[in-house]
Amino acid sequence: MSIFQKLVLVIAIIGAVILGMIGLFSFNLIEFLFGEMTFLTRILYTIIGLSGVIALTSLSERRHQRARYSR
Repeated sequence: MSIFQKLVLVIAIIGAVILGMIGLFSFNLIEFLFGEMTFLTRILYTIIGLSGVIALTSLSERRHQRARYSR
C-alpha cells in the first residue's frame, strides 16, 4: 500500500468518525472548528468525500489483484 493510499484511508476514516459524531451526538466537528459552510469547510468536505471514493476504488483494485493471484 502506497503512502498516498494510506493517507487517503486515514482521511476517509476521520470522515467516518465525524459522520458518526453527527449521527450519535448531533455535533459537527468541522463546522464547530471552521464555521458553518465557509470556504474552508466546503474544501474539507470535498477532500473527505474524494478520499472515500479513492479508498473505495483502491479496495476494489486490491480484490481484483488477489483474485488474479489465487488462480
